Amino acid sequence: MYIKKLIIFISSFWLFVSMGTVYSQVSDDSKKLADDAVKVSDSDFPGRKTYSHVSTISRQDLHSEYDDVVIVDARSPYEYETLRILSAVNIPLSLGNSDFTRQVQALRAENPDKKIVFYCNGHTCMKSYKAATRAKLIAKVENVHAFDAGIFDWTNAYPDKAILLGETPVDTSKLISKSDYKKHVLPALDFIKQATIDSVILDVRSRHQREGFYVFSGFEELIEMENKKKLKHFIKKAKAENKKVYIYDAVGKQVRWLQYYLETLEPGPYYFMEGGAMAFFDIPQEKLIDN
Repeated sequence: MYIKKLIIFISSFWLFVSMGTVYSQVSDDSKKLADDAVKVSDSDFPGRKTYSHVSTISRQDLHSEYDDVVIVDARSPYEYETLRILSAVNIPLSLGNSDFTRQVQALRAENPDKKIVFYCNGHTCMKSYKAATRAKLIAKVENVHAFDAGIFDWTNAYPDKAILLGETPVDTSKLISKSDYKKHVLPALDFIKQATIDSVILDVRSRHQREGFYVFSGFEELIEMENKKKLKHFIKKAKAENKKVYIYDAVGKQVRWLQYYLETLEPGPYYFMEGGAMAFFDIPQEKLIDN
């Protein structure tokens, strides 16, 4: 009996030591387990529990170290061009592993001793954690962190170190709140039924996102979000003809960033499709048929 207990004790001991070794290899700063427990319990950042191996940096610490770190925006190029931290470079998480690895490794080569800090949109956005994880595990780059408070917290606190539509310091009154965005969002079924041939319907998905599927089967205008000249033309046309504008993307995420440019055009009434084109497939067929 004594021998069995001794074996169990030794096995448990070595399991604990092994776990500690794995943790020390993963953690950039070799933080204590107690520190991780504090991070995990922070309900304002739900991603910290899933990505507990990723070292995070606070807004205040990032600001104090601003000139001594490399800041990387992990979002799409469109989001980056709309609103970003002033000194940030853009390495989108959406890149394939080879391109992502090449760019991160090049950044490390240029800045061998600096922290690399990834950020995205905010508390519930997972891109900063995912980018930091890819940088460590795939690109084999160390001293990588996530600024998970995100671009909106940063801009509100330090508008002089942010840039909105090419302008800095940022006028924070021009930041679009979630409530102001939601005023322009319609449930997919309502969007489809209200968007008629007498309105202007814009499909702003990229070519590969469409893949032959069109919600309005030819009644919409096809415009990629980056084509601001064409977008401006149709907004101007809608205003002149007193028509409402209905805009949809792939999954209802990118239109929030398109809204910043739309507002500079002083448009008439406009609406986004909640969930984007993919939401069409969640609507029961009988509801799509008018009585």
